[in-house]
Amino acid sequence: MSLECFFRDESGRILATLIRLLGDFDVAEEAMQEAFAAALQQWPEEGTPVHPRAWLVATARHKAVDQLRRATRVEAKRGELEKLAALEAQPVLDDLDNTPMDDSLRLIFTCCHPALACEAQVALTLRTVCGLTTEEIAHAFLVPAPTLAKRLVRAKQKIREAGIPYHVPPREELPERLSGVMLVVYLVFNEGYAATLGDTRVRRPLCIEAIRLGRLLCELMPEEPEVRALLALMLLHDSRRDARVDARGDIVLLDEQDRLLWDREQIREGLALVESALKSAPPGTYALQAAIAALHAQAERAVDTDWLQIAHLYRRLRQTDPSPVVELNYAAVVAMVDGPLRGLRLLDELEAAGDLATYHLLPATRADLLRRLGRWGEAAAAYRQALSLVSNDAERRFLARRLHEAEERSRSVRPES
Repeated sequence: MSLECFFRDESGRILATLIRLLGDFDVAEEAMQEAFAAALQQWPEEGTPVHPRAWLVATARHKAVDQLRRATRVEAKRGELEKLAALEAQPVLDDLDNTPMDDSLRLIFTCCHPALACEAQVALTLRTVCGLTTEEIAHAFLVPAPTLAKRLVRAKQKIREAGIPYHVPPREELPERLSGVMLVVYLVFNEGYAATLGDTRVRRPLCIEAIRLGRLLCELMPEEPEVRALLALMLLHDSRRDARVDARGDIVLLDEQDRLLWDREQIREGLALVESALKSAPPGTYALQAAIAALHAQAERAVDTDWLQIAHLYRRLRQTDPSPVVELNYAAVVAMVDGPLRGLRLLDELEAAGDLATYHLLPATRADLLRRLGRWGEAAAAYRQALSLVSNDAERRFLARRLHEAEERSRSVRPES
């Protein structure tokens, strides 16, 4: 694996460990960058270490200690020097994969402290655990990058000044943080499942990391049905990974996928978790979404999909977790049940509300429904709008192909004289 790939896949877990060791977000991030810079110089000549993540953590820790020592004046208090000595003495070369509770999960619980605003919790977690850039997170939040950067600075400052501990809180405090923790785990998965930026549709390591964190949550809170539902939802979506793109990395839509490529073992596990979650309590947001994913997973062919039941589940989801994206998905499902015209009317209402003005999937969905109706000129216009908003290269290629088809079909249709 190249160092670039290693950084992309492992930097989140390395940063989480460094934040635990160093107790400061900014110091940990700077130290990690220096460690990777050192690896870029040393590994090509000396070879990749047997345990590269442990090497990077140790190197970053040493560089942080050196930096702190340089910044500590000679007349510094004894306590500060003792703190540095204790920090330097900490063991970091132990088996980092077999700690009782994973550093990434500790960091998520830290970021999801109720003292922080929800959007700050999510943004900070995506930045540290997920390794997303400020620009990527800002794009996901539909806010300018400088605005998002200020939120991150304020969130880290609040953690530092309030002395928020870096650990999983006592059991009695878990419920007040659980919804935030589940949300950020699912957002990590979503960024892996449908990357916001870049040239690939899927960032597989992020999906793997989110599922791993979901399993840890299930171990921590086995009695929570929504935690099981979240894991089920991720497993069922991820089970389609090998069929979602072709050999060139181009998108393959759900109804065109080769279902023999779906991971049946993962589907069986996901279905069992969904059933368990639905039996335990009235379905919450994740249980409803997992039930929808289960209906897709159980359909042997696209034409076997139970769209009526999916529409029913979406109506319940609209009540429990109303959002513009849920409404967009509901419109697409209604189009499958009642026809594209009905779906288009719902899209008109969504567009008039203006909440999804910069979301490329709104015009992309409209274009698909117009395509199904044979209204090629209008479909082409909608594809152009979607292309002006999309940021992922794989999606851009897909929309460009559909636009080309719509333009060709539009030119071939001549009005009767």
